Order: sequence, then structure tokens, then C-alpha cells
Amino acid sequence: MKHKFNRLLRILGPGVITGAADDDDSGIGTYIQTGAQFGLGQLWTALFMLPFMMGVQECCARIGMVTGKGIAAVVRTHYSKRILYGVVFLVVVANTINIGADIGAMAAATQLIIPVNFALLTLFFTFTVLVLEIFTSYKFYSRLLKWLALTLLAYPLTVLLVSQPWRELLRATFVPHFELNFAFLFIITGVLGTTISPYMFFWQASEEVEEEREKHELNGSSRPSIGWAQIKQLRIDNALGMVASEIATWSIIVVGATVLNKNGITDIRTAADAAKALEPLVQTFPNAGFMAKTIFATGLVGLGLLAVPVLAGSAAYALSEAFGWKEGLYRKLKQAHGFYGVITLATLIGLMINFVGIDPVKALVYTAVINGIVAVPLLFLIALIGRNKNIMGEYRNGWLSNLILWTTFIGMSTAAIALIFTLAQGGR
Repeated sequence: MKHKFNRLLRILGPGVITGAADDDDSGIGTYIQTGAQFGLGQLWTALFMLPFMMGVQECCARIGMVTGKGIAAVVRTHYSKRILYGVVFLVVVANTINIGADIGAMAAATQLIIPVNFALLTLFFTFTVLVLEIFTSYKFYSRLLKWLALTLLAYPLTVLLVSQPWRELLRATFVPHFELNFAFLFIITGVLGTTISPYMFFWQASEEVEEEREKHELNGSSRPSIGWAQIKQLRIDNALGMVASEIATWSIIVVGATVLNKNGITDIRTAADAAKALEPLVQTFPNAGFMAKTIFATGLVGLGLLAVPVLAGSAAYALSEAFGWKEGLYRKLKQAHGFYGVITLATLIGLMINFVGIDPVKALVYTAVINGIVAVPLLFLIALIGRNKNIMGEYRNGWLSNLILWTTFIGMSTAAIALIFTLAQGGR
């Protein structure tokens, strides 16, 4: 039994880290707002998005493992520069905005328990993230990211502690609910965007390449020597990561609905509002409010420390692969100036976003919506790469993978177009 458990731990890697990073501060903020604003009305998205999330991320990971290249490097080799630069631009812009929102959220959450200036906190977290990503080894860093993923447990625990209307929860989980108005479409686009996010596509593909380098399965410019056994392990890692992510998503929406919405809190304006969702977790303590804020802040900071490097790293992979720079977290700073330069620049620009007057909590939801729109053209390209026999060989998409990818593309396109159309009509 111990041997099987240790074997499972060795398999876990990019999939689990990517799944945890999916529930970053932007995700938590969006899901809590979803539950608070619409109750259980969008709970079904957690279940219905799972197969699409798994299918998209499996394809991205498989592209990285099979080709020994990140997605941008594959695009650079097989597609025009116009497509390449368009892809990289979308990813870098979306990721930089996301970084800014996550840094601001970490600082705002920390202020709930430590009365320190917001600007100082954003500087502290920016410095911490850069040191971890630039000056630690990939082996140490990947292990740290796996442990940070445990901070998601606060929400499932809260669900179990609160007296829940389980029959109503089951119905809302399995029966979709729609409202044709701007508010509903805005939030559901955010839910889709923070669940199937552009940075996840690039990160997981590139981390599969990092894993191959770590295991000495990739040498020079040749394609890695892999078999179906490695693909199977990739799928186990990916499936576990995405299932865990969606369990957390489901739990966060439930907590937002049954704790906040039920008590008349329908608009999350501050980190303190969001922290109230965890008060039932510590209601047995004499000072539940402070304990809830502490747990919320710890979770938001932990997941922020996990997600910001993923965001900056995926932007760096994309740009470095596009321009042929040396890249990879396995390299030292002096070996990959451009790669680490992008990480630094993207993080610093993200930091500066926090000083233009945007509320850090609201920024999380807006970021998710941006990701939902940006993901659409990227999904189209990933679907094309995944089914291309010249690129993927015998490991190209099967019928099920193609079905999932194109259905995801159509679904997210529909949501984005409906949102834009509704906005053009005056946001009704």
C-alpha cells in the first residue's frame, strides 16, 4: 500500500499544480461572488466544466510531453509569425493583469489580520515571489507548489460544517440554470474564464517539458522518447489535479451561496466580505470573525504564492519560446536572462496595476472575465495542434479529445459573444 502511495506521489506533478493554480485568488474571488450574487444558480458549472477542463488540459500537457516543446514553441515551428505573435500577446496581457489582481488580493487579505500599509504588502509579496521563482531550483520549487495546493481545503471543510440543503445542492449541481441578463452572463463568463484559463494551457505544457528534462528524457533538440505508459501517467496526474480543482470550485460557490447569499450579502466589495464565507468553519471559537479572516488570508496568500509564479512563468515560456530564447526553471539566472527577465517584468507590471485605483477584490472578477474572452482563440489553436498528425504523430487527439475541445471552444465562444452583445445593448 505504501509503495502504491509513493508511486502515486511520483506521478503527481504539473497536473496537480496546474489544477491548484486554477483556483487562484481570481478564481476564489469569482466563485465567492458567484455564490453570493446568484446563490446556487451557477453551481452546475463546477460539474459541467470538469470534463472540458480535463480534456483541454490533457491536450495541452500531451502537446508538451510529445513534442518536448511548449505551446508557443510549437506554434513558432508550424504556424505563421502573425499567429505566433497574436497568441503570445494575448497570453502575456491576460497573465500580467491576472498577476496584478492576485498580488493586490494577497495584500488586501493580509490587511485583515496585520495592519500594514497596502503598498508595502504588495512590494513584499512581489519580492517573495520573484526570489522563489528565480533563485530556487525547479525540484524544490515544484515541491513547494504542491504543498501550497493544500490551502484549498478550507472551503470543503466549511461546506461539511455548515448545515446544507443537500437535496437542493444536488439539484443545482446537476440541473443547469440560465438567466439572459448582463450580470448573469458577466459572472458566468468569469467562471468559465477562471476555470479554463489561458495561463494554464501554456504552463502545463511547458512543465511537462521541465519534467522530461528533470528525468533526462529530453536531450538536445530531439523529440523525447516516450510511450503510452507516460501518457497514462500524465492523464492520471491531470485528472486528479482537475477533479481536486473543481471540488474546490464547487465548495467555494456553495459556501458563497449558503453563508453569504443566505444572509443577504450579495455583492463582495472587500476582502473582509469574502472572509465572512469561512466564519462557520470557526464558529466554535469565541472569536469566529478573526479566525475566519485568518484562514481566508492564509488561503488567499498561499494560493497567490502558487498562482503568481505560474502566471509569470507561463508568460515567460510563451515569449521565450516565441523568440527562441533559452528558457526553463531548471536553468540558472545567468543562463536564461530573457526568460527570467520576462518573469520579473510581468510581475513588476502586475504590481503597478495595483496603484491605478482599481479595487483589488473587484479586479479578481474582471480578470476572470478577460481570461474567458482571451481563451477562445487559444482554444481554437490548441484543438488544431492536438489533432495534427505531423506534430503529434500517434499521440494526436482521438475522437473524444476532439469532441471535448471543439465543444469547449463553441461553449466559451457563445458565452463571450453573448456577453459582448448584451454589453452593446446597454448591459440589460
